[in-house]
Amino acid sequence: MYKREYYVYILGNISRTVLYVGFTGNLGARLWEHRNDLVKGFSQKYQIHDLVYYEIFSDPENAILREKQIKNYSKKKKEEMILKFNPLVKDLYQAIL
Repeated sequence: MYKREYYVYILGNISRTVLYVGFTGNLGARLWEHRNDLVKGFSQKYQIHDLVYYEIFSDPENAILREKQIKNYSKKKKEEMILKFNPLVKDLYQAIL
């Protein structure tokens, strides 16, 4: 039986000065949309394309709660989370494909 996964993710722009927090049931497809500027609004305006952090969940409710929690974090706290998870703050897009 297939087990569905849900993701909370953080994207950054090229200089990592702007961050975007999101939730999805298909991380690969959602990242492709961001990278090709198909997601209108904030991420398109600030060219936020690079995956720098993600968490995996087995149910959407917990993922949505976590997304809201992270969105309420200060930028400094988000940056600390990213550094623990991804010390070089490199784009993880290829790694998740």
